[in-house]
Amino acid sequence: MPVFSVTRFERFFRAAAGLHMDKSDLKRYQDFLDRNVHDLFVAAGVTAKANGRDVIEPADLPITKGLQECVREFRKLDEELDVAPMLAQVIALPPPLHLTIGTDARDRLPAIAGGLSVALARAFPLVAPSVKNPGTAEWEQVFALFDLLL
Repeated sequence: MPVFSVTRFERFFRAAAGLHMDKSDLKRYQDFLDRNVHDLFVAAGVTAKANGRDVIEPADLPITKGLQECVREFRKLDEELDVAPMLAQVIALPPPLHLTIGTDARDRLPAIAGGLSVALARAFPLVAPSVKNPGTAEWEQVFALFDLLL
Protein backbone atom coordinates (compact mmCIF):
# COMPACT_ATOMS: atom_id res chain seq x y z
CA MET A 1 0.00 0.00 0.00
CA PRO A 2 1.38 3.45 -0.79
CA VAL A 3 2.76 5.36 2.20
CA PHE A 4 0.27 8.22 1.80
CA SER A 5 -2.59 5.83 2.44
CA VAL A 6 -1.44 4.74 5.92
CA THR A 7 -2.91 7.88 7.48
CA ARG A 8 -6.18 7.46 5.59
CA PHE A 9 -6.29 3.80 6.63
CA GLU A 10 -5.87 4.77 10.29
CA ARG A 11 -8.45 7.58 10.09
CA PHE A 12 -10.94 5.35 8.31
CA PHE A 13 -10.91 2.65 11.00
CA ARG A 14 -11.03 5.26 13.76
CA ALA A 15 -14.10 6.89 12.13
CA ALA A 16 -15.81 3.59 11.26
CA ALA A 17 -15.49 1.88 14.66
CA GLY A 18 -13.19 3.79 17.00
CA LEU A 19 -10.29 1.42 16.29
CA HIS A 20 -6.62 2.27 16.42
CA MET A 21 -5.03 0.48 13.48
CA ASP A 22 -1.43 0.98 12.57
CA LYS A 23 1.01 0.23 9.81
CA SER A 24 1.42 -3.38 11.01
CA ASP A 25 -2.29 -4.02 10.29
CA LEU A 26 -2.04 -3.04 6.62
CA LYS A 27 -0.92 -6.49 5.44
CA ARG A 28 -3.77 -8.22 7.26
CA TYR A 29 -6.21 -5.66 5.86
CA GLN A 30 -4.91 -6.28 2.32
CA ASP A 31 -5.26 -10.04 2.87
CA PHE A 32 -8.81 -9.51 4.12
CA LEU A 33 -9.77 -7.53 1.02
CA ASP A 34 -8.10 -9.99 -1.35
CA ARG A 35 -9.80 -13.01 0.22
CA ASN A 36 -13.26 -11.52 0.45
CA VAL A 37 -13.31 -9.83 -2.95
CA HIS A 38 -12.16 -13.14 -4.44
CA ASP A 39 -14.95 -15.01 -2.63
CA LEU A 40 -17.58 -12.54 -3.84
CA PHE A 41 -16.43 -12.93 -7.43
CA VAL A 42 -16.31 -16.73 -7.22
CA ALA A 43 -19.95 -16.69 -6.08
CA ALA A 44 -20.80 -14.12 -8.76
CA GLY A 45 -19.21 -16.36 -11.39
CA VAL A 46 -21.45 -19.24 -10.36
CA THR A 47 -24.50 -16.99 -10.69
CA ALA A 48 -23.42 -15.64 -14.08
CA LYS A 49 -22.82 -19.16 -15.42
CA ALA A 50 -26.17 -20.34 -14.03
CA ASN A 51 -27.79 -17.51 -15.99
CA GLY A 52 -25.97 -18.51 -19.19
CA ARG A 53 -23.55 -15.59 -19.24
CA ASP A 54 -19.78 -15.40 -19.42
CA VAL A 55 -19.67 -11.83 -18.04
CA ILE A 56 -20.07 -11.04 -14.35
CA GLU A 57 -22.56 -8.21 -13.86
CA PRO A 58 -23.29 -6.29 -10.64
CA ALA A 59 -26.48 -8.28 -10.03
CA ASP A 60 -24.38 -11.47 -9.88
CA LEU A 61 -22.44 -10.27 -6.85
CA PRO A 62 -23.90 -11.67 -3.61
CA ILE A 63 -24.41 -8.35 -1.87
CA THR A 64 -26.47 -8.91 1.26
CA LYS A 65 -28.65 -6.33 2.97
CA GLY A 66 -26.00 -5.88 5.65
CA LEU A 67 -23.25 -5.34 3.10
CA GLN A 68 -25.47 -2.87 1.22
CA GLU A 69 -25.86 -0.88 4.43
CA CYS A 70 -22.09 -0.98 4.97
CA VAL A 71 -21.55 0.29 1.40
CA ARG A 72 -23.91 3.21 2.13
CA GLU A 73 -22.04 3.95 5.36
CA PHE A 74 -18.74 3.74 3.48
CA ARG A 75 -19.95 6.32 0.98
CA LYS A 76 -20.76 8.71 3.83
CA LEU A 77 -17.32 8.17 5.40
CA ASP A 78 -15.65 8.46 2.01
CA GLU A 79 -17.08 11.96 1.47
CA GLU A 80 -15.03 13.07 4.45
CA LEU A 81 -11.98 10.78 4.24
CA ASP A 82 -11.58 10.20 0.46
CA VAL A 83 -10.62 6.52 0.83
CA ALA A 84 -12.14 5.20 -2.42
CA PRO A 85 -9.15 6.23 -4.58
CA MET A 86 -6.84 4.32 -2.22
CA LEU A 87 -9.06 1.25 -2.42
CA ALA A 88 -9.18 1.44 -6.20
CA GLN A 89 -5.36 1.23 -6.20
CA VAL A 90 -5.03 -1.70 -3.81
CA ILE A 91 -7.92 -3.97 -4.71
CA ALA A 92 -6.69 -7.04 -6.49
CA LEU A 93 -9.12 -8.47 -8.97
CA PRO A 94 -9.55 -12.19 -8.51
CA PRO A 95 -7.49 -14.50 -10.69
CA PRO A 96 -9.16 -15.47 -13.95
CA LEU A 97 -12.41 -17.26 -13.28
CA HIS A 98 -12.93 -18.19 -16.93
CA LEU A 99 -15.35 -15.30 -17.01
CA THR A 100 -15.08 -11.63 -17.83
CA ILE A 101 -15.76 -9.07 -15.14
CA GLY A 102 -18.11 -6.50 -16.65
CA THR A 103 -17.27 -2.82 -16.53
CA ASP A 104 -20.18 -2.02 -14.21
CA ALA A 105 -19.12 -4.73 -11.75
CA ARG A 106 -15.50 -3.54 -11.92
CA ASP A 107 -16.58 0.09 -11.35
CA ARG A 108 -18.48 -0.88 -8.19
CA LEU A 109 -15.52 -2.70 -6.72
CA PRO A 110 -14.10 0.21 -4.64
CA ALA A 111 -17.49 0.81 -2.99
CA ILE A 112 -17.94 -2.91 -2.33
CA ALA A 113 -14.43 -3.10 -0.85
CA GLY A 114 -15.31 -0.04 1.21
CA GLY A 115 -18.45 -1.76 2.46
CA LEU A 116 -16.41 -4.83 3.37
CA SER A 117 -14.00 -2.51 5.18
CA VAL A 118 -16.81 -0.96 7.23
CA ALA A 119 -18.11 -4.45 8.05
CA LEU A 120 -14.58 -5.48 9.05
CA ALA A 121 -14.19 -2.45 11.32
CA ARG A 122 -17.54 -3.10 12.98
CA ALA A 123 -16.79 -6.81 13.46
CA PHE A 124 -13.85 -6.16 15.79
CA PRO A 125 -15.94 -4.68 18.62
CA LEU A 126 -18.29 -7.67 18.32
CA VAL A 127 -15.54 -10.26 18.79
CA ALA A 128 -13.46 -8.23 21.27
CA PRO A 129 -15.49 -5.36 22.77
CA SER A 130 -12.71 -3.93 24.92
CA VAL A 131 -9.95 -4.05 22.29
CA LYS A 132 -9.16 -0.80 20.49
CA ASN A 133 -6.00 -1.98 18.69
CA PRO A 134 -6.74 -5.48 17.37
CA GLY A 135 -3.95 -8.02 17.52
CA THR A 136 -3.41 -11.33 15.75
CA ALA A 137 -6.04 -13.19 17.78
CA GLU A 138 -8.75 -10.65 16.98
CA TRP A 139 -7.82 -10.58 13.28
CA GLU A 140 -8.02 -14.39 13.16
CA GLN A 141 -11.47 -14.34 14.80
CA VAL A 142 -12.76 -11.76 12.35
CA PHE A 143 -11.30 -13.66 9.39
CA ALA A 144 -13.07 -16.81 10.64
CA LEU A 145 -16.34 -14.91 11.00
CA PHE A 146 -16.18 -13.61 7.42
CA ASP A 147 -15.18 -17.03 6.13
CA LEU A 148 -18.43 -18.37 7.62
CA LEU A 149 -20.54 -15.64 6.11
CA LEU A 150 -19.06 -15.00 2.66
